[in-house]
Amino acid sequence: MTCLDYVSLAGLLLTLGLGFNLAANLLLFRPPRPALRPAGEAPLVSILIPARNEEERIGPCLESLMRQTWPHWEIIVLDDRSEDGTSGVVVGFSTRDPRIRVVEGTELPPGWTGKAWACHQLAERARGEFLLFTDADTRHQPGSVADAMGEMERGSHDLVSLWPRQEARTWSERAVVPFMLVLLLVFMPHWMPGRTRSLGAANGQFLLFRRKAYQDIGGHEAVRGHLVDDVALARELKSAGGRVRNLDGSRHVSCRMYESFPQLWEGFSKNLRAGFEDSTFSFLVFHAAEFFWGLWPFLVLLAGVSGLPGVGLPALVFSGAQAVLVLGQRCWLAWRCRQGVATVPWHPVAQALVLAIAVNSWRWHATGRIRWKGRTYPG
Repeated sequence: MTCLDYVSLAGLLLTLGLGFNLAANLLLFRPPRPALRPAGEAPLVSILIPARNEEERIGPCLESLMRQTWPHWEIIVLDDRSEDGTSGVVVGFSTRDPRIRVVEGTELPPGWTGKAWACHQLAERARGEFLLFTDADTRHQPGSVADAMGEMERGSHDLVSLWPRQEARTWSERAVVPFMLVLLLVFMPHWMPGRTRSLGAANGQFLLFRRKAYQDIGGHEAVRGHLVDDVALARELKSAGGRVRNLDGSRHVSCRMYESFPQLWEGFSKNLRAGFEDSTFSFLVFHAAEFFWGLWPFLVLLAGVSGLPGVGLPALVFSGAQAVLVLGQRCWLAWRCRQGVATVPWHPVAQALVLAIAVNSWRWHATGRIRWKGRTYPG
């Protein structure tokens, strides 16, 4: 066999291994079970929403949260120096229910990211034994808080994070946004026990903390300069011995993260490199593995179909089998997490786009020009 044949065989074996990892992860990544009935008075859950220029989104979010079946809650929205009518919308809701209030954010201190500073201010004002951080663009089913609290109590967890169903309407959204769960469930072995920091992960669209655990790790102040604060908090908690649980929230919460390709490009460019903290090595190895899993077999098949020399039958067989497995894993994940399979046949194009965003993310961080919501952060 040629070198290309051996490389293609290695790609097939990698994909088989990742398939077993995906299966093990999906056994744990299940929907939260129905809520337990609280014994005595239900503990207070403080629902905390940072909002910057969210006039169009904050209303539907609050409407959905007001319908929660959990009996004891408060909602605090921090208006993070918005330039639109975000604060006025929240004030309107507070007149309907006094458990809802808005606070005005203070000026961003040096060394903080905007979201971390907003969440820090929210936590300082919260009265609850449990803190639920969620985003202004989320929509919650009536049992989302109650079922998450049930999981929290059953498992004595310190952090329960629900991963919402991601609404996608444009082609770029349908192509790229599902890769959030690809990266989480195909590549990361969440089934492994222990305090391994790099295995910490969570989704900032729904983070339910025990207040004591949140405070013990220093809260958002511990990750004040991190652009991906949700992942950073989960890693801090996991390395401290806390119990972190990621669950399928597709039946409980929905979210449309981005509404256009420029927003998507900017948002993922901000996050992809930052998610690996200071480890350039981990970033490069991870995306090399992603290339080898998600794009390599299709490139080999394209080269074979194009009649390029050096592409023999073994490489085509190995790459063809790998391509079928990759598409099968994508279909399985899409079905299991209610993502839809319409863009799975376009996987090679989507994978190439994700890798292009990763390169751009590297460039942004290397040049120290990271832009998000009107603010610029150092790399």
